[in-house]
Amino acid sequence: MSNFDFTILKTSKKSLARRGIIRTPHGNIETPAFIPVGTQATVKGLTPEELESLDVQIIFANTYHLFLRPGEKIIKDLGGLHQFMHWNHPIITDSGGFQVFSLGAGLEQGVGKIASIFPEERLMQAPNSKFQIPNSTKSNRIKITEEGVEFKSHIDGKKILLTPEKSIQIQKDLGADLILAFDECTSPLADYKYTKKSMERTHRWAIKSLETFKNQKSKIKSQNDKLKCKNKQEIYGIIQGGAYKDLREKSAQFIGKLPFFGMAIGGSLGKSKKDMHQILDWTLPLLPEKRPRHLLGIGGIEDIIESIKQGIDTFDCAMPTRIARTGAFLTKKGRLNIFNSRYQSDKNPIEKECRCYTCQNYSRAYLRHLFWAKEMLGPRLATIHNLYFMSRLMKTIRENI
Repeated sequence: MSNFDFTILKTSKKSLARRGIIRTPHGNIETPAFIPVGTQATVKGLTPEELESLDVQIIFANTYHLFLRPGEKIIKDLGGLHQFMHWNHPIITDSGGFQVFSLGAGLEQGVGKIASIFPEERLMQAPNSKFQIPNSTKSNRIKITEEGVEFKSHIDGKKILLTPEKSIQIQKDLGADLILAFDECTSPLADYKYTKKSMERTHRWAIKSLETFKNQKSKIKSQNDKLKCKNKQEIYGIIQGGAYKDLREKSAQFIGKLPFFGMAIGGSLGKSKKDMHQILDWTLPLLPEKRPRHLLGIGGIEDIIESIKQGIDTFDCAMPTRIARTGAFLTKKGRLNIFNSRYQSDKNPIEKECRCYTCQNYSRAYLRHLFWAKEMLGPRLATIHNLYFMSRLMKTIRENI
């Protein structure tokens, strides 16, 4: 019997939302689930024990960054990611495909995955200005070919070629439970012609990724029939196609027919959040119902809730931890900016009903002081609260399905 399985436990009568469980050798993941990002084998500022106390079920690590530093061979020799970072729960790694965007078109166009992924959102914030491609003083660090992507390391400038085969090998060495096929994450500013060309190349890379994954799996089984569970993995395919209906449908049908364990939706999700949900409407009905569905890089509260209603199972995003380091706390009423002067003498916690360590022990006044004094405890306590908020949100959603 396989160590991996996805079971749909319940479905909503009011929407396409579903509650399920993904079983892995390192534990189960109750879905819908939010996955915190631990880019360099750490969720910044928190220990694995603290993550466990926040009911974090799984973390998302970055193949590209760990390949550069400290190197996948070192991590493999030290027992793989789980042992390396003292985390005995599920881990998912990306393929490096997002860096194809972030170090390429993202740098040139000034488009990022967090604040500026939706260009029209910026236009709404400044309605009297005409949206234009942002000026960027940063140069493209990549070169894309049929073979793969040539990166110029942001650490030392060294040239690195990342191919589908290489990406899978790195992820194999890292030892994550769930890995992703190599793809190109396209910019929301890419035109139809380029998006189509990129999607077709991503499909060819998906086949190469899957073949490499299967060949390595067979080779390892033949070398060691008593392979420990922690070394076994499963792979997700990635659907591309930008904000173009025919391309998204074509990609969903192509990737959906391949024997991937799960399906991830990536790339450009349009120029607005409305576009993103339209893309999901095009894509999700064409995917195999009994496989888990992951939405890459999305973590806004409203976006998560709406996407769950459309049938998404898991999400990853750096948003909750990233904004925590800037003094932004997630609350039921929206984000609370702790730098605001109104909190200078406020003895209340961030949220009175919140049971996280931060809210149970510290006042807004103290938290504001920590950030103004630039004490490292401030971002740590904010991160604890924000991840607890996300875990509590997902638990409530699961209970309501």
